[in-house]
Amino acid sequence: MSDTDSRRIIVDTDTAGDDTQALVLAALSDRVDLEGVTICAGNVPFDYQVENAKYTLELAGVADEVPVYEGVRSPLQKEHDFAEYVHGEGGLGGNLFPDTGIPSADEHAVDFIVRRARENPGEISLVCIAPLTNVAVALQHEPDLPDLLDEVVIMGGAVNTLGNITPAAEYNFWVDPDAAAIVMDAFETTLVDWGVTVRDSTFDADVFDEIQSIETALAEFYTTITEAVREFNSQSEHDSLGEDVTTQPDSMTIATLLEPDIVEEASTYHVAVDDREGMTRGYSLVDELEVTDGEAKTRVIESVDGDRFTEMLLDAFRHGDPHHAK
Repeated sequence: MSDTDSRRIIVDTDTAGDDTQALVLAALSDRVDLEGVTICAGNVPFDYQVENAKYTLELAGVADEVPVYEGVRSPLQKEHDFAEYVHGEGGLGGNLFPDTGIPSADEHAVDFIVRRARENPGEISLVCIAPLTNVAVALQHEPDLPDLLDEVVIMGGAVNTLGNITPAAEYNFWVDPDAAAIVMDAFETTLVDWGVTVRDSTFDADVFDEIQSIETALAEFYTTITEAVREFNSQSEHDSLGEDVTTQPDSMTIATLLEPDIVEEASTYHVAVDDREGMTRGYSLVDELEVTDGEAKTRVIESVDGDRFTEMLLDAFRHGDPHHAK
């Protein structure tokens, strides 16, 4: 893809914390057309997620052009816990509670995804940075969805590494393992997992200092939304990171779509998700050893140019353009 090409994308999100930064990158990039944002049950109570998305799009200057579609408000079968202990009450650091007054789109998120895919076969990419409930329900409505979409990029799973919600599971897959199992079985996808996030997207005090020196609304927004997660990550008894750092799983997922050359290593594996309740709920089996008979159709991103990713986010804050340095 050349730099002048513009891909058409829908972002499916449970807007809190780093989800907002993924929306910022997508909204500011001239390499994608963000056609809509769909909201799925996940990080924080649903209505907060809706307002958080609208506020972020407003801050990025695209709220008039990019509708927000409300989707499925609970997982397919399981109960789940919110992650406000990580992201703060409401999902934006604990002290920001937007009330934009912007109306949601009339259409349900699932209907929007299906309609767009049917109307534009092979042209829409779906970027999933939330539990996969909306996508699984969309598949039930349109069994040909895997063929109708151009690409499905997912932030989820823990590829042969510790999870971030249980030792076995990453949060998005844990929230709705039934949906994750359905989607990973039905679609050819690209997967950005929790493990590569920790390795290649972690920001530390030096990056925080640089962001705090950027006097823009977007930089200030980042500082605000990371207050709670920085405090959480600093508490080693609660988190394996044990330092004043943040990870950027959702924005790094978007970045791999905006600038594919930041992906340094990727391999294709069979991936399945444990949808049973219990200790291994949401576990992502990634068959790196090829010992199962499952079809290898998930492209797993294994290494990302973290320096370039950091530069993209900083350029978005400074210049309103994640590709400014290129």
